[in-house]
Amino acid sequence: MRAFAAVLAFCALVASAPGSARAAERTIVVLGDSLTAGLGVAPDEAYPALLEARLRREGFAYRVVNAGVSGDTSAGGLRRLDWVLRQTPELVVVALGANDGLRGQPVSALRDNLLAIVERAKAAGARVLLAGMRVPTNYGADYSREFAAVFPEVAKKTGVPMVPFLLEGVAAQARLNQGDGIHPNAEGQRVIATMLWPHLRALLAKAGVPRAS
Repeated sequence: MRAFAAVLAFCALVASAPGSARAAERTIVVLGDSLTAGLGVAPDEAYPALLEARLRREGFAYRVVNAGVSGDTSAGGLRRLDWVLRQTPELVVVALGANDGLRGQPVSALRDNLLAIVERAKAAGARVLLAGMRVPTNYGADYSREFAAVFPEVAKKTGVPMVPFLLEGVAAQARLNQGDGIHPNAEGQRVIATMLWPHLRALLAKAGVPRAS
């Protein structure tokens, strides 16, 4: 129910934005789950908002759309992709898979969903940055290894750059996570944004995106 409500809220936000303003803006979409949505922190503390603030400080006139939905899986992200692409993003950050792993879903399904997401985003004209994810070894060493291997495999097959681990430096660090030990707190979200920034900046440079005058 919470995930469905989040989807409705995001759709309402998209629908309510002035069409001419949306068309004039350069857009980055971050497609993810609760880690991206910023569950438990203020909207402006979630890493997509922090990336937008960094872009503007660095002279890049972009809005960053937080398309994170709590509880979402790679299959859910694929189902939402059509209306995400209606934002005509120049760049899509794909940060999905955590819930697939937590639910022990087949690695083959995760691979297929991520491949479809990346290929469709590229076909729509967007550059893609893929964020890797890992699951604890208590899910079984084989499953954990096969799960982690999906992300570099998808990146290689589709030719997109990859961040090795979305929660690098945050996972298992008590001071950077909320009480559940899973969701980053505000400081943890800042660590994620800082880690992602060089990857995002490199994509903009590769695309020849100029800074705003």
